[in-house]
Amino acid sequence: MAFIQTGIQQPGILELLFYKGPTGKALSDLAQTLLHGPSTLTLGERELIASYVSKLNDCEFCYESHGAAANAHMNDNGQLLRAVISNVDTAPVSEKMKSLLKIAAKVQKSGREMKAEHVQAAKKAGATDEEIHDAVLIAAAFCMYNRYVDGLGTSLPKAKADYVPMGKRIARRGYKYPPLFMRKFVIWMMSKKN
Repeated sequence: MAFIQTGIQQPGILELLFYKGPTGKALSDLAQTLLHGPSTLTLGERELIASYVSKLNDCEFCYESHGAAANAHMNDNGQLLRAVISNVDTAPVSEKMKSLLKIAAKVQKSGREMKAEHVQAAKKAGATDEEIHDAVLIAAAFCMYNRYVDGLGTSLPKAKADYVPMGKRIARRGYKYPPLFMRKFVIWMMSKKN
Protein backbone atom coordinates (compact mmCIF):
# COMPACT_ATOMS: atom_id res chain seq x y z
CA MET A 1 0.00 0.00 0.00
CA ALA A 2 1.10 3.54 -0.73
CA PHE A 3 1.86 6.23 1.80
CA ILE A 4 -1.66 7.57 1.21
CA GLN A 5 -4.92 5.68 1.67
CA THR A 6 -6.06 4.76 -1.84
CA GLY A 7 -8.28 1.77 -1.17
CA ILE A 8 -6.70 0.07 -4.19
CA GLN A 9 -4.74 -3.13 -3.54
CA GLN A 10 -2.48 -3.15 -6.61
CA PRO A 11 1.29 -2.82 -6.96
CA GLY A 12 3.14 0.19 -8.30
CA ILE A 13 1.47 2.73 -10.51
CA LEU A 14 -1.68 0.60 -10.88
CA GLU A 15 -2.72 1.60 -7.37
CA LEU A 16 -2.30 5.29 -8.19
CA LEU A 17 -3.92 5.17 -11.64
CA PHE A 18 -7.11 3.74 -10.21
CA TYR A 19 -7.06 5.94 -7.11
CA LYS A 20 -7.87 9.09 -9.07
CA GLY A 21 -9.58 8.36 -12.38
CA PRO A 22 -8.99 11.59 -14.34
CA THR A 23 -5.25 11.69 -13.63
CA GLY A 24 -5.01 7.91 -14.06
CA LYS A 25 -6.62 8.17 -17.48
CA ALA A 26 -4.37 11.08 -18.53
CA LEU A 27 -1.21 9.25 -17.43
CA SER A 28 -2.35 6.02 -19.08
CA ASP A 29 -3.16 7.86 -22.30
CA LEU A 30 0.30 9.46 -22.28
CA ALA A 31 2.00 6.07 -21.78
CA GLN A 32 -0.17 4.55 -24.54
CA THR A 33 0.80 7.34 -26.95
CA LEU A 34 4.50 7.23 -26.10
CA LEU A 35 4.99 3.48 -25.96
CA HIS A 36 2.29 2.10 -28.27
CA GLY A 37 1.43 5.01 -30.56
CA PRO A 38 2.84 5.64 -34.03
CA SER A 39 6.65 5.78 -34.11
CA THR A 40 9.49 4.47 -36.21
CA LEU A 41 10.97 3.10 -33.00
CA THR A 42 9.68 -0.39 -32.27
CA LEU A 43 7.52 -1.14 -29.24
CA GLY A 44 10.45 -3.06 -27.76
CA GLU A 45 12.88 -0.18 -28.30
CA ARG A 46 10.53 2.28 -26.59
CA GLU A 47 9.98 -0.08 -23.65
CA LEU A 48 13.76 -0.51 -23.47
CA ILE A 49 14.21 3.26 -23.15
CA ALA A 50 11.49 3.42 -20.46
CA SER A 51 13.04 0.57 -18.49
CA TYR A 52 16.57 1.96 -18.85
CA VAL A 53 15.54 5.40 -17.54
CA SER A 54 13.63 3.74 -14.70
CA LYS A 55 16.76 1.79 -13.76
CA LEU A 56 18.81 5.00 -13.78
CA ASN A 57 16.17 6.52 -11.47
CA ASP A 58 16.31 3.43 -9.23
CA CYS A 59 12.56 2.86 -9.64
CA GLU A 60 12.25 -0.88 -9.22
CA PHE A 61 8.58 -1.22 -10.20
CA CYS A 62 8.91 0.70 -13.48
CA TYR A 63 12.28 -0.86 -14.33
CA GLU A 64 10.95 -4.39 -13.81
CA SER A 65 7.52 -3.91 -15.40
CA HIS A 66 8.76 -2.07 -18.50
CA GLY A 67 11.73 -4.41 -18.69
CA ALA A 68 9.28 -7.32 -18.73
CA ALA A 69 7.33 -5.59 -21.52
CA ALA A 70 10.56 -5.03 -23.50
CA ASN A 71 11.45 -8.69 -22.95
CA ALA A 72 8.01 -9.77 -24.18
CA HIS A 73 8.44 -7.72 -27.37
CA MET A 74 12.01 -8.90 -27.95
CA ASN A 75 11.46 -12.45 -26.73
CA ASP A 76 15.00 -12.72 -25.36
CA ASN A 77 14.53 -13.40 -21.63
CA GLY A 78 15.95 -9.99 -20.76
CA GLN A 79 19.39 -10.47 -22.31
CA LEU A 80 19.29 -7.20 -24.25
CA LEU A 81 18.08 -5.15 -21.29
CA ARG A 82 20.78 -6.65 -19.05
CA ALA A 83 23.41 -5.82 -21.68
CA VAL A 84 22.15 -2.21 -21.96
CA ILE A 85 22.14 -1.79 -18.17
CA SER A 86 25.64 -3.26 -17.95
CA ASN A 87 27.15 -1.05 -20.69
CA VAL A 88 25.29 0.81 -23.43
CA ASP A 89 28.46 1.04 -25.53
CA THR A 90 28.93 -2.74 -25.74
CA ALA A 91 25.24 -3.73 -25.82
CA PRO A 92 24.15 -5.60 -28.96
CA VAL A 93 21.94 -2.75 -30.25
CA SER A 94 22.36 -0.52 -33.27
CA GLU A 95 24.50 2.60 -33.09
CA LYS A 96 21.27 4.56 -33.47
CA MET A 97 19.76 2.88 -30.42
CA LYS A 98 22.96 3.42 -28.42
CA SER A 99 22.81 7.13 -29.22
CA LEU A 100 19.12 7.32 -28.25
CA LEU A 101 19.79 5.53 -24.96
CA LYS A 102 22.62 7.97 -24.25
CA ILE A 103 20.24 10.85 -24.97
CA ALA A 104 17.72 9.30 -22.58
CA ALA A 105 20.43 9.09 -19.91
CA LYS A 106 21.26 12.77 -20.37
CA VAL A 107 17.59 13.75 -20.03
CA GLN A 108 17.26 11.52 -16.94
CA LYS A 109 19.92 13.62 -15.24
CA SER A 110 18.56 16.97 -16.45
CA GLY A 111 17.16 18.43 -19.64
CA ARG A 112 20.05 20.85 -19.55
CA GLU A 113 22.48 17.93 -19.93
CA MET A 114 21.31 17.62 -23.54
CA LYS A 115 23.52 19.44 -26.01
CA ALA A 116 23.48 19.92 -29.77
CA GLU A 117 26.38 17.48 -30.13
CA HIS A 118 24.26 14.67 -28.65
CA VAL A 119 21.59 15.33 -31.25
CA GLN A 120 24.20 15.48 -34.02
CA ALA A 121 25.74 12.17 -32.86
CA ALA A 122 22.30 10.54 -32.91
CA LYS A 123 21.57 11.87 -36.40
CA LYS A 124 24.98 10.64 -37.59
CA ALA A 125 24.04 7.20 -36.21
CA GLY A 126 20.82 7.26 -38.25
CA ALA A 127 18.25 8.68 -35.81
CA THR A 128 15.55 10.91 -37.20
CA ASP A 129 14.30 14.10 -35.58
CA GLU A 130 11.14 12.23 -34.57
CA GLU A 131 13.10 9.40 -32.96
CA ILE A 132 15.21 11.89 -31.00
CA HIS A 133 12.02 13.67 -29.94
CA ASP A 134 10.43 10.39 -28.85
CA ALA A 135 13.50 9.28 -26.88
CA VAL A 136 13.64 12.63 -25.04
CA LEU A 137 9.91 12.58 -24.28
CA ILE A 138 9.93 8.96 -23.09
CA ALA A 139 12.90 9.72 -20.82
CA ALA A 140 11.26 12.87 -19.44
CA ALA A 141 7.91 11.16 -18.92
CA PHE A 142 9.49 8.22 -17.14
CA CYS A 143 11.30 10.52 -14.75
CA MET A 144 7.80 11.77 -13.83
CA TYR A 145 6.28 8.27 -13.65
CA ASN A 146 9.20 7.01 -11.55
CA ARG A 147 8.90 9.86 -9.10
CA TYR A 148 5.14 9.39 -8.90
CA VAL A 149 5.45 5.68 -8.11
CA ASP A 150 8.29 6.04 -5.61
CA GLY A 151 7.20 9.41 -4.23
CA LEU A 152 3.96 7.92 -2.96
CA GLY A 153 5.63 4.73 -1.72
CA THR A 154 3.70 2.21 -3.78
CA SER A 155 4.24 -1.49 -3.14
CA LEU A 156 5.97 -4.04 -5.33
CA PRO A 157 4.43 -7.29 -6.59
CA LYS A 158 4.66 -10.23 -4.19
CA ALA A 159 7.31 -11.94 -6.34
CA LYS A 160 9.67 -10.90 -9.15
CA ALA A 161 8.08 -13.60 -11.30
CA ASP A 162 4.84 -11.54 -11.24
CA TYR A 163 6.44 -9.05 -13.62
CA VAL A 164 6.55 -11.60 -16.46
CA PRO A 165 2.77 -11.87 -16.99
CA MET A 166 2.50 -8.12 -16.35
CA GLY A 167 5.01 -7.47 -19.15
CA LYS A 168 3.16 -9.81 -21.50
CA ARG A 169 -0.14 -8.02 -20.77
CA ILE A 170 1.47 -4.64 -21.42
CA ALA A 171 3.05 -5.87 -24.65
CA ARG A 172 -0.28 -7.26 -25.85
CA ARG A 173 -2.75 -4.62 -24.61
CA GLY A 174 -0.73 -1.48 -24.03
CA TYR A 175 -1.75 1.11 -21.47
CA LYS A 176 -5.39 1.74 -22.28
CA TYR A 177 -7.45 2.97 -19.33
CA PRO A 178 -11.03 1.76 -19.01
CA PRO A 179 -13.76 4.35 -19.58
CA LEU A 180 -14.15 6.42 -16.41
CA PHE A 181 -17.72 5.24 -15.90
CA MET A 182 -16.35 1.67 -15.54
CA ARG A 183 -13.59 2.60 -13.07
CA LYS A 184 -15.42 1.42 -9.94
CA PHE A 185 -16.32 -1.88 -11.60
CA VAL A 186 -12.69 -2.46 -12.65
CA ILE A 187 -11.51 -1.67 -9.10
CA TRP A 188 -14.04 -4.15 -7.75
CA MET A 189 -12.84 -6.82 -10.23
CA MET A 190 -9.20 -6.21 -9.27
CA SER A 191 -10.07 -6.57 -5.57
CA LYS A 192 -11.77 -9.94 -6.30
CA LYS A 193 -8.51 -11.24 -7.82
CA ASN A 194 -6.55 -10.35 -4.66
